[in-house]
Amino acid sequence: MGRLDGQVALVTGASRGLGAAIAETLAGEGAHVAAVARTLEPDAGRPGSLAETISRIEARGGTATAFTADLGDPDHCDPLVADVQDRVGSPTVLVNSAAVTFLRPLLEFPLRRVQVMLNLHLLTPLRLAQLVAPGMREHGSGWILSLTSVAAIHPVGPPFGDFDVDAGFAVYGTVKAALDRMTTSLAAELHASNIAVNTAAPLLPVRTEGAAALDLAHEDTEDISLICRTVLELCSGDPAVLTGRIAYTTPFLDALERGEISGAHPRPATMDGGRA
Repeated sequence: MGRLDGQVALVTGASRGLGAAIAETLAGEGAHVAAVARTLEPDAGRPGSLAETISRIEARGGTATAFTADLGDPDHCDPLVADVQDRVGSPTVLVNSAAVTFLRPLLEFPLRRVQVMLNLHLLTPLRLAQLVAPGMREHGSGWILSLTSVAAIHPVGPPFGDFDVDAGFAVYGTVKAALDRMTTSLAAELHASNIAVNTAAPLLPVRTEGAAALDLAHEDTEDISLICRTVLELCSGDPAVLTGRIAYTTPFLDALERGEISGAHPRPATMDGGRA
């Protein structure tokens, strides 16, 4: 028996990296994963694809269905959710892990790229939540989880650190900070409906294809299994109490092991490098 037997989990950004690992983890716990990415096959020569994620899930005995949608446009959320509901049922779990990152100093940042990041990291998660919440209410429970980032933490200074001065992460941090704020408000609004709403993030960079492209996969990294377990805990705990959290992997999991987190699942997750 898996923690998510009988649940439908909609996971965006599931073609590679964190999204793919999370999709496989939830499928390994019994969820039928509605795995979403822009394309089914490899995109512009980048490693990983939605088809490969589905194949790995099925090879391990899990169940998943592929859906393609460009969620950089929030208008694509409505037909996506309608298609998921028609083909596999209403999602009781939503994981927003689709991401895009452009790096540039704020005074040189094209507004069209700001809008793309705002769409994918804030407006699309909001619209998806609006679309899946009615089905979760009807089901009697639900879990909404969005991936955030330590980049949302405000710079401290002066003096300011080199990363805050030179890395160009200001827009990424801004949209993630907005996502965190929206999440805690949504948690409050949906609490009476028994729907948990949380964000989660690695405390350190994870060695993924995206991190390598941004030159983030340096020596201080963490295993992908940590974010997978964090997401699983937040998507299978008691929605009445385990909600409204901005969870960073290591502090959250350490507190979980110490028994300091109410509403967590009573048995520990079993992970193997982030793969279920």
